[in-house]
Amino acid sequence: MTKKTKTIRLLMPQWQGGNNPNYSFGAELLAWLAPDNDQPLIHVPVQAYDGKPLENENGMNGRTQLLEQLKAAHHLIHAHKPDRIVMFGGDCLVEQAPFAYLNERYDGELGLIWIDAHSDLVRYVGYDNGHTVPLGNLLGEGDEEFAEHVNIPLKPENVFIAGLATPTEQEAKVISEGFQKLGIRFAEQDTDMIQRLGIRTAGTEELKNSTAPIKAWIKERGIKHLAIHLDLDVLDPKAFRSLLFANPEEPFNLSPQGTMQLPQLLHLLKELSEETDVVGLGITEHLPWDSIYLKKLLGEMPILNN
Repeated sequence: MTKKTKTIRLLMPQWQGGNNPNYSFGAELLAWLAPDNDQPLIHVPVQAYDGKPLENENGMNGRTQLLEQLKAAHHLIHAHKPDRIVMFGGDCLVEQAPFAYLNERYDGELGLIWIDAHSDLVRYVGYDNGHTVPLGNLLGEGDEEFAEHVNIPLKPENVFIAGLATPTEQEAKVISEGFQKLGIRFAEQDTDMIQRLGIRTAGTEELKNSTAPIKAWIKERGIKHLAIHLDLDVLDPKAFRSLLFANPEEPFNLSPQGTMQLPQLLHLLKELSEETDVVGLGITEHLPWDSIYLKKLLGEMPILNN
């Protein structure tokens, strides 16, 4: 008799990693939008925004809260001992606990597809938000204090970054000017780490006509169990507006934008599911601006508050 696999869903409305309280609502809406089934939805406790700015602790905003929330996620996951995990985030740092657990669960041989416009490998001095380093942490690098909570680091050769954005000449100029204005500088170029560790990558354009590079990697590495990180900012903000880059009041321009279209993303996810056993999926950085601003408007209507 085949043993039934156990899948859990985690809702972790963490916002401190991106230093943006709107990530909480985005995570909650993701969990609501997902199709219903018998997978239990487990809430990871997250300290709600209280109107006070996060304290910068050793180069990371909200370090104390983020570590406490990481430990809470670890505790809940290990208490349930699942075979598969779905994570609704929050900022990208929510991925550390489930993917670290899954790598242990599958004897250090977990494959990881990081579908993201950005590598999330390195810290930027002056931009002290924790969501820039979750993949670095999972590899045993990134932030030392967070990396300590990864018992078995992922093998770099078992990681593939898909959809990595290369800034256009105009984007590079805007990003550089923005960095200079805010006093941000690179602590280590992510491209340097990618090359040093030998991590495979493919941009959206390369994957548009074929997912062959990813299929070849899965076959070459003999990946039997795969986790997928999906940062929605891999999508083109002109086509999908619920992204940090698409904030109508305060557009974000400190990193290159994604260019992937929804049909291409869906095709990629289906192809991965056909190639190997997908045991983890994390969806992060959802910022539904229309709903966020409508919620704010409703909250200020006198008739709804009497």
